[in-house]
This record gives sequence, C-alpha cells and structure tokens, in this order.
Amino acid sequence: MSTNFKKAYKFAGYTSAAITVVLTLSLGVFFYTTNSLNIYILIGFAILCYLSSFFIIQYRVERFIYKRIKKIYDDVSLLEASSFSKNQITTDMATLTKEVERFAQDKKLEIEGLKIRENYRKEFIGNISHELKTPLFTVQGYILTLLDGAMKDKSVRKKYLVNANKGVERLIYIVKDLDMITKLEVGDLNIYKEEHNIIELVQNVFDLLEMKAAKKKIELAFDKPYPDSIMVMADRERIQQVLSNLIVNSIKYGREGGTTEVSIEDLIKNKVIVRISDNGEGIAKENIPRIFERFFRVDKSGSRREGGSGLGLAIVKHIIEAHAEKIYVESQLGIGSEFSFTLEKAK
Repeated sequence: MSTNFKKAYKFAGYTSAAITVVLTLSLGVFFYTTNSLNIYILIGFAILCYLSSFFIIQYRVERFIYKRIKKIYDDVSLLEASSFSKNQITTDMATLTKEVERFAQDKKLEIEGLKIRENYRKEFIGNISHELKTPLFTVQGYILTLLDGAMKDKSVRKKYLVNANKGVERLIYIVKDLDMITKLEVGDLNIYKEEHNIIELVQNVFDLLEMKAAKKKIELAFDKPYPDSIMVMADRERIQQVLSNLIVNSIKYGREGGTTEVSIEDLIKNKVIVRISDNGEGIAKENIPRIFERFFRVDKSGSRREGGSGLGLAIVKHIIEAHAEKIYVESQLGIGSEFSFTLEKAK
C-alpha cells in the first residue's frame, strides 16, 4: 500500500520539490543581496510553497488525466465510460496502464461471452426452426392436397387427416417440451418431493416401454433381483420422466437384440445412484460434453427417424439439477453408454 501511495504522488512530489527549490533559492538570493532575511521565514516559505504546489499540481494533473482518459473511453464504442470512476485515476502511469489493461481485459471477456451466447442463440434458432418446420410442412402438405380435391375420396380424406393429426401432435409434443425446459431453466417448475420406491418406479417405466423395446428385441431388465424396496425422496412424476427419457434413448440407439439394464446402488449414507446402461451405438468422446444441450443430436439423421423433440436429455439434466442432484454419463463409441444420477434416500 505504501508503494502505491508513493507512486500515486511521486510526480506531484518531485515537481513541487523542484518548484520549491527554485523559488526558495531565488527568494534567498534576492533578499540576501538587498536585505538580510530571517532563516525561519525562508524555511516557512519553502514549506508553504511545497505544500501549495503539491496539492495544486496533484489536483490539476488528476483532472487532466481523468478528462483525457474518459474521452478515450467515450470514443471507444465497445467500452462503457460509466464503469470508469475518478477513484481509478493516479498520476503514476504504470498503475494507470494496469487499470486500463484490466478494464480492457474485463471488456474482452464480456465480448467473448456475448459471442458464445450469440453463436448458441443462432444454433438454437436454427435447430428449433428445423424441428418445427418438418411437422408444419407435413400438415400443410396434407391439407393442401385435400383442398385440391383429394377430400372427395373418403378413404384418402381419412388417411390424410390422420397423418395431418400426427403432425399436429408432434408440434404439441415439441411445444410442451419447450415450455417445460423454459420453466426448469427459470426455476418456475415446482418440485414436490415425496417418499416413494424407486424399484417400483423403474418397473412401471419398463412396463410402459415394453412394447417399444420389443420392436427392436431389446430386453429391459434390472442388473439383479431387488426383493426389498429402496425408498427415495424425490418428485415421483419428474423422476419417472427422467427414467422414461433415458430408457427411451437407450432403446432408440440400442443394438437390436441388445439389453437396457438398470441398477440402483448406495452411494453414500444418504444417497443412491441410479444407473441406466446399454450396449448400443455409444457416443463419440467429442460429443459427450454437448449431449445435454437443447436440440443437440449425436446422430442427426438417425434421431430424426426415431422422432422425439431433441429436448429429452436437456429436460433430464434440469430435473435432476432442480432436485439438487448430479447426473453423469460414460460412453464409448460402438460399445454402449451409461447414464447415472443421484437421489436422496428417504429417512
């Protein structure tokens, strides 16, 4: 602190000393040649001269630098002069340079952050446009065909209306998922924790997805028998949604004739970890950090054939984080994937 104090006032101190020496010597020589001058008066004059010079110079230099630097900040459109205060001004140029460099570095980081968010925004808009336009064009195509005369044929009319309805249902599905993830991201979705048996919940999901898995001859199973209940404290409906999304994904990308396996283990005293593993396609290492992003698809063509909103894993992540828990993923391309998440055990 003493070093910074010396640097801040060094210019004014040296300049004031020089002025004081010159004026005191001049005064001393003048009075020495004309009349005798009391030494105490000379010393008093030197002290008064030094102090007055020091404060005047310090004040004027600070004002001068502040006005010039503020003008530079105002002239640079990417920087905001409002974040620049008089307290940052010093007559020590090294300190002043550091302040300006720190300011510029902060603004550079802000600009880089804005660029990242802008790229994400563009990608998100592109993805959502693609997701929405496919069912929209499908519905429009069927309706225009009906209006062009196909509606006169009852069998064609019914078929086209059924197909158009499927397109509308897909739009509703995407909009519902978007609404949910928006609520999750802004913390507007309430989580109602209750005590329930996670084994029973997994079995319910197995029963719901049994037919979907059977189409690809994929077996849904526990890693071992669980004769006893494992009670957890969580939102039953939301955790069922998490399990459904993860198991549906394992079926989508699973190998025909493969297996989706669920295991529940004690992690620490008050936590359990639920693992959903498969022997399917797996995920490339470079894609793993992005799989929880909205609309990000590992296999764009394959996943669109399978359907889905592209929001499943993003919703899963937000639901788990809303429970103040963690989700993990391990995967190896061509071997399989394992998604796991923690839950609080019921007391």
